[in-house]
Amino acid sequence: MLWQEGELSLPEIQHVGILVSRANGCAYCTAAFCTILNYGLDTAQDYVEQLACEGIDAVSDSRLRTLLDFALKVNADAAGTTDTDVQALLEAGLGDKGIVQLVHLVSDFAAYNRLNLAPDTDYDYRDLWRSAAFGWSPASGEPAGDNTRGMRAG
Repeated sequence: MLWQEGELSLPEIQHVGILVSRANGCAYCTAAFCTILNYGLDTAQDYVEQLACEGIDAVSDSRLRTLLDFALKVNADAAGTTDTDVQALLEAGLGDKGIVQLVHLVSDFAAYNRLNLAPDTDYDYRDLWRSAAFGWSPASGEPAGDNTRGMRAG
């Protein structure tokens, strides 16, 4: 249900992954979702970089903003969501199945974040993504990532 059988598109799912992972401070997962959105789903690198840097402010599509706003609310305080929040999702075109899918995605992505944050998983994605999302620089003392991963052969 999370991927093929749900109501959210693959690009919408990756947007949720980027913003939830960014909110949870997980550079590894943020970069993984950025790589999928950019390289796997052929979304422009400039846009994905802006999304990683600015978060929801980079999104102009009203449906996507509604989904992301709800996802970030669920991530921060699931019990704090309201009937008004759910109504906004219904008005954006989601049904019950899509709402459950969205909440499940947030839950899974937050768990992935913890699975990478707790053991401090080695970062092996392009430094571009963690620089945009978290202000990383080589001066931080952390080793560089794999700056060839997710690059188109050229």
